[in-house]
Amino acid sequence: MTISAEDVRQLLDTDGEAVLVLIEGRTEVVTDGQLGSERYQGALEIISRHELLKRTGGASLDDRGLEEQAAALNTAVDELGG
Repeated sequence: MTISAEDVRQLLDTDGEAVLVLIEGRTEVVTDGQLGSERYQGALEIISRHELLKRTGGASLDDRGLEEQAAALNTAVDELGG
C-alpha cells in the first residue's frame, strides 16, 4: 500500500473537512459525509485534512514536503500491522 504525494496534495486541496482513507487496497480522499456512507464502511481513516494541516503548519507544501508527508503516513500505516 502506498500513499503518494498526490494523495497528500489532493487532501490539502480539498475544501472543508476531508479524510484520507484506505479501502480495498486503495487510497481515497472523502468528505465526512461520504465517510459515513455504506460505500466506505470499514475504511481505515489515515488522516484528516485538519490533522494534516496541523502537522504541516498550512496547505503550502513543495514537492519535497508532499513526499515527506506521504512517507510518514506510509510508515504509520505499515506500523499498524505490527
